[in-house]
Amino acid sequence: MADLTPTPHIGAKAGEIAERVIMAGDPLRAKFMAERYLEEAQLVSQVRGMYCYTGTYKGKRVTVMGHGMGISSIGIYTFELFNFYGVKRIIRTGSAGAYHPDLHIGDIVIAMGACDNSNYAAQYRLPGTFAPIADYAMLRAAVDKAEAMGVNYRVGNILASEIFYNDDAEAWKRWQRMGVLAVEMEASALYMNAARSGNEALCICTISDSLVTHEETTAEQREKTFTDMMEIAFEII
Repeated sequence: MADLTPTPHIGAKAGEIAERVIMAGDPLRAKFMAERYLEEAQLVSQVRGMYCYTGTYKGKRVTVMGHGMGISSIGIYTFELFNFYGVKRIIRTGSAGAYHPDLHIGDIVIAMGACDNSNYAAQYRLPGTFAPIADYAMLRAAVDKAEAMGVNYRVGNILASEIFYNDDAEAWKRWQRMGVLAVEMEASALYMNAARSGNEALCICTISDSLVTHEETTAEQREKTFTDMMEIAFEII
C-alpha cells in the first residue's frame, strides 16, 4: 500500500506516531500530558493547532494527541491514526457531564459502552443497530489501576452526544432512566473506528460537571487537574 502520510489532517510522517496513542479533546490538555508524562517528547504534528507529541513513558513509545470536539472530529483523527499510521491502541481521556446522582467532580467513568445520537454508524450499512463497546482487556486494566489508586470510579454506559446545546432540555433524563452514567461527545466514533479497523480503544472520562447537582469546573481545571485519568491511561497504554 502506498504511503498516505502525512494525511489531510495530521502532519506527521510515517513512523513518527507510536502504535499506542492517548488522546484528549482539548489540544492544550494533550500538550500538558506530553510535557508532564512523556520523556523526550517531540512535536510531530500541529495541523489546525491539534498538537501531537511522541515520546516514551516508562520505556514504552507513546503518542499524545488532541482530537477536537465531537464525533465528526474524533472520527477523522482516529480513522487516520488507525488506517494510515498503524496505530493499534487508542485511549481517549476526556471530560464528561454526570447523569448519575452519585457521580461528582473528579470522579472517573470508564466507558464500557457508548450510546450516541448521531448517524455515524449508518456508513457501515448494517442490518440493525451497532453497539459500540470498549476493548475488554483495556477496560479490565483500567479498572484494576483505578482500584489500586483508590479513586472513585464507575464502569458502564455513557452517551456520546452530537448536541451540546439541546433544544430539548429534558432529553438527558431519558438517557438517565436507561442507566447511562454520563455524557461526552466522542466515544462512540472512537469505538466504531477501532472495531472497523480491528484495533483497540477505551474512553476514560473525568466528571467535570453534573446535570443532577449542577456542579461545574473551569476550563483550566479541565485542562490541568484531571490527572487521575491521565495516570490510568499512561499506566495501561
